[in-house]
Amino acid sequence: MTLRAENLTKRYRQGEKEVVALSGFTYAFPPGATAVVGPSGSGKTTLLNLLAGFDLPTEGGVYLGDTPLHALSEDERAGVRLRHMGFVFQQWNLIPTLTALENVAFPLLLAGWPRRARLKRAAELLEKVGLEARLHHLPSRLSGGEQQRVALARALALDPPILFADEPTGNLDLEAREQVANLLFALGEARTLVLVTHDLELAQRAGRILHLKGGRLVREEAPQAKG
Repeated sequence: MTLRAENLTKRYRQGEKEVVALSGFTYAFPPGATAVVGPSGSGKTTLLNLLAGFDLPTEGGVYLGDTPLHALSEDERAGVRLRHMGFVFQQWNLIPTLTALENVAFPLLLAGWPRRARLKRAAELLEKVGLEARLHHLPSRLSGGEQQRVALARALALDPPILFADEPTGNLDLEAREQVANLLFALGEARTLVLVTHDLELAQRAGRILHLKGGRLVREEAPQAKG
């Protein structure tokens, strides 16, 4: 399922001034990992929010296959996200009162899976990210790296074709960053992964890097094709 943006533009008012957060962004994201980099204020987070349907463009559109995401209602966009997209955030966003197992199973609950099936699927995913011994731990009893691995397992619960990662290693120490990065690229290999990051070393592991500046796509590179 192809994710593509056509002439994607986002403007908003800041007092009496009009701010252009993103301008004329057009790109079709191929399978595999695409990293989006650029200085603060370059439009990275705006782009991710538009691609995921969290926000709507001022001009242009986002298409998931033949579906115009920008033309759907808020409830319809939420349904598309649940069925077709997974998300890994810098702050993990785990539900503090749910165990690791319950956090991973939560999207399956929303999708209507029966209890036994969703707990089985969640346990399998937690085993994949090396947390089979932490199934019944609350987030407060997990390290930052463990919480991010739970978040990654949760993002993959419904096997989405599109995976968004927003600064997924930003709050982790060096060892945890490496663990999460390895899992992210390994588990995201068979899908379209859009990775927003300030970490250029992490970005270099993607098949493509999109450079944003001033809300515009100024350069694309394919680091793995070098040398």
